[in-house]
Amino acid sequence: MMNAPTAIRDIQAARNPTATADRPSRSEAEAAIRTILAYAGDDPDREGLLGTPDRVVRAFDEHFGGYTKDPIAILQRTFEEVAGYDEVVLLKDIPFVSHCEHHMAPIVGHAHVGYLPDRRVVGISKLARVVDVFARRLQIQEKMTAEIAAAIDVVLKPRGVGVVIEAAHHCMTTRGVNKRGVTMTTSTLLGAFRDDPQTRREFLALLK
Repeated sequence: MMNAPTAIRDIQAARNPTATADRPSRSEAEAAIRTILAYAGDDPDREGLLGTPDRVVRAFDEHFGGYTKDPIAILQRTFEEVAGYDEVVLLKDIPFVSHCEHHMAPIVGHAHVGYLPDRRVVGISKLARVVDVFARRLQIQEKMTAEIAAAIDVVLKPRGVGVVIEAAHHCMTTRGVNKRGVTMTTSTLLGAFRDDPQTRREFLALLK
């Protein structure tokens, strides 16, 4: 499992990991989809599949749009006028769809993101957008959990950060062992959420 310091280094070193100049062209991507359709055993030139390469590439642009967005920049606009508020800020049940980097199968779930402010807070929509940025990349759930927590920690420098993700993995539910109804839970706790038992209990209690 990726630890938070590793995630922080990765975020700082590669905030936009895919350079546009290094990407294949759209026509090359569509040609690759045609090859996959043929490999699956179908005819890419039949009527029902003629537009499929274009549709799949456009879907990829949406599914993996997180590679072109900078999570640090999203969190940069913070607010200090909080009337002394210094208790837990928690955004629960943020829905997301990601894709497993091993099989490119969907990961569908919810993220719970909380932090303990130290003078600065961020608009709650920004927390949801940061979840979306990391979800819209090829992922494993453990890494995604650590990345979200690290991004918040780097920018807000709060007294604590907690991220819990619950998700179903279609690489397990629709292939392989075919075990439906299984949910995986991961968590990353930093600062007071990790080191202070009372603060950790408060955060976990708020999730229930």
